Formats: sequence, structure tokens, C-alpha cells
Amino acid sequence: MSVKIRLARGGAKKKPFYQVVVADERCPRDGRFIEKLGQYDPRQDQPLLNFKEERALEWLNKGAQPTDTVRRLLRGAGVWAKFKAKDAAQA
Repeated sequence: MSVKIRLARGGAKKKPFYQVVVADERCPRDGRFIEKLGQYDPRQDQPLLNFKEERALEWLNKGAQPTDTVRRLLRGAGVWAKFKAKDAAQA
């Protein structure tokens, strides 16, 4: 089973917001997920991104693969740098 960290869409038509979730890659985009890590709202002037950093790092260390969009969001929040620094220290 391959696990991904990805966005699940919510909201009305033309008014999206997203949840950052950990899900099996075989499940549909808005379907069943393993854990909710946070939320992302791109419609605000300053896009809202809040999530559980420590849980995201745990899932990354377990081998969960983020999608390209989630990887970009993790880089912006500084979590991806923490993950890579920890990964380099272990090697």
C-alpha cells in the first residue's frame, strides 16, 4: 500500500478550500483518508496554511510521498527543509 500526503477539496463551486490529508493512493481525491494533517485556503489575501508539523514529519519519515502541490506547501512552511536535514543527518 502506497501512502500519499495530498489535498482533498472542499467548499462550494468556485469557492474551494482544501484539507491536507494522508491517504492510500488508490482512494479517490475526496474519499477515505487515514489522517487529516491540516487545511489550506488559497482564496484569502494571505493564503491560509496550518497543519500539524510533527505529524507531517512522522508520515514523511515513514515513507509517505507528498504530491507536488503539497511538497511546495511544505517547502513554504519550512517543514521540507527539516525533513531533508534529518534525512541527511541519518545518512
